[in-house]
Amino acid sequence: MKERLKNAIALALVPQIGLVLWLRGQPQWVETWYSNGVYPHIASFFHRLYGWVPFSVGDCLYALLIASGIIYVVKNRVKIRRKPLVFLRDVILVLSVAYFSFNLLWGLNYYREPLQKKLQLEEAYSPKELITLSGKLIERTNELQFRLTADSIRPVAMPYDRQTILQETLESYTMIGRVYPFLQYRRPSIKISLFSTLLTYMGYGGYLNPFTNEAQVNGKIPAFRYPVICGHEIGHQLGYSAENETNFIGYLVTAQSEDPYFQYSASAYAASYCLAEVRRRDPATYARLYARFNPGVRRNFEELESFWKGYENPTEPVFKGIFNTFLKANNQKEGIRSYNGIVALLVAYHRTHPL
Repeated sequence: MKERLKNAIALALVPQIGLVLWLRGQPQWVETWYSNGVYPHIASFFHRLYGWVPFSVGDCLYALLIASGIIYVVKNRVKIRRKPLVFLRDVILVLSVAYFSFNLLWGLNYYREPLQKKLQLEEAYSPKELITLSGKLIERTNELQFRLTADSIRPVAMPYDRQTILQETLESYTMIGRVYPFLQYRRPSIKISLFSTLLTYMGYGGYLNPFTNEAQVNGKIPAFRYPVICGHEIGHQLGYSAENETNFIGYLVTAQSEDPYFQYSASAYAASYCLAEVRRRDPATYARLYARFNPGVRRNFEELESFWKGYENPTEPVFKGIFNTFLKANNQKEGIRSYNGIVALLVAYHRTHPL
């Protein structure tokens, strides 16, 4: 590649950033022309291209790129020391191409209109509404746990393997797509990540690869939580980037399933988020509500907590800090705390769809 072209591509990063910042203030345009215009065709293309492959192409691509970068630096270390500005230019060139590809292939969905507008939900809620919904979710979770175990003390054990859960998730999307056409999911491309162990050490349940549009799910997650995670990652594929929205989509899809194990997964998931918000506001009320869970439900929560504690390590806060910065840079002001925004959507949804 000629030096002049390299310089031009590197410098193109600046107007790209300016254009994305402008699009941040144009959600209706992004919704109409990108999220409901160009993006579905991009997603469909990649699903046709990679959806049939039984392993994660995106994981392999990341591994190859990282290995290539390390090899390049090692082989050219002398040249890099002699011409550091040229190396810096090359780094910016790569970032410019990556930034363009990320936004074109998926990232502009961060600037679309919020899901609550499509669903006509009012997110503001009172402390009383939060406590009331938390109580109903506890009752629903207890009811499902007892139905599945016939014993309030036993934790729920998911009887399905990971692939069966993935297939059931696709069936749940077929059902929800009849109610909400914008959640129709065609030509699936969801995989168990080859890097599940690494994702666990990083503290992640899954991710969407924006360059291959494959939904990656952490295969090590405790099975009772797995259905909602699958639903969450598919929500990203459908063009919903905000974490509170895909959290809600994951809950909604899983709760609508006819399978009681999936219903339990959804109910326990929603209850945990609502109670976390209660605990933040009123620890005494949280303790009183949490004590109402059946012992078997609490054992499932303890299983999940023990799982994550088993992989705690000094690098996890670093990775989460990077992801927090990434989210804030992509129109999610609350960063990682944006996941908790599911609570407002849950309260608003269940005003008109009571449990």
